[in-house]
Amino acid sequence: MDIFEALYTTRAMRRVKPDAIPADVQERILDAAVRGPSGGNTQGWRFLLLDDPAVKAELGPLYRQALGVLFETHYKPMREKGDPQALSVLKSAQHLADHFEAYPLMLVAFTRNDPSGGSIFPSVWSAQLAARAFGVGSALTTVLGLFHGEEAMRILGVPEGKGWQLACTVTFGYPTGRWGVAPRRPVHEVSYRNQWGEPVGFEIPEPLWNYDD
Repeated sequence: MDIFEALYTTRAMRRVKPDAIPADVQERILDAAVRGPSGGNTQGWRFLLLDDPAVKAELGPLYRQALGVLFETHYKPMREKGDPQALSVLKSAQHLADHFEAYPLMLVAFTRNDPSGGSIFPSVWSAQLAARAFGVGSALTTVLGLFHGEEAMRILGVPEGKGWQLACTVTFGYPTGRWGVAPRRPVHEVSYRNQWGEPVGFEIPEPLWNYDD
């Protein structure tokens, strides 16, 4: 797969089929993850693949409760505004919560001594790009760690007192829909040069990669 196709089309895919992810694809996902950059090359990460229905059943209610809190706090203005795009995003987020236990594979990423996430998230993104190369969709969420990190880690058997933190959970599955370039605000609306608010020096009204290239 062309690298730009992977970069431009790897967006959150929350609606997926229940089909299992083959072992060789799982191997490639994790092997790509550990090749990601790490601050000081400390590689202070751990990755846990989750496909046990019983474990997912314990985590699912925690995830739904946490998302419910977000919907009544941080996301409440988005819901009340009624913007169609915002509501679509929230509906997608709710879909993940409602179908948490149905995702065939999850990757739970742990880190320590990494308060910014600068050493874990590049590796997680590498895992998602590797999945994309095999036609597997993914969606990253930090909800579980933010609201129920300690309880989730107990369920997952993470050693206590070792400084590990649950950075994120990534769902994987073969999408029910089609891949495409995600609509985004153009570069020149969100980028500056040298000083905040100064023009970046170019405008990109349309994506520089598309399927016709």
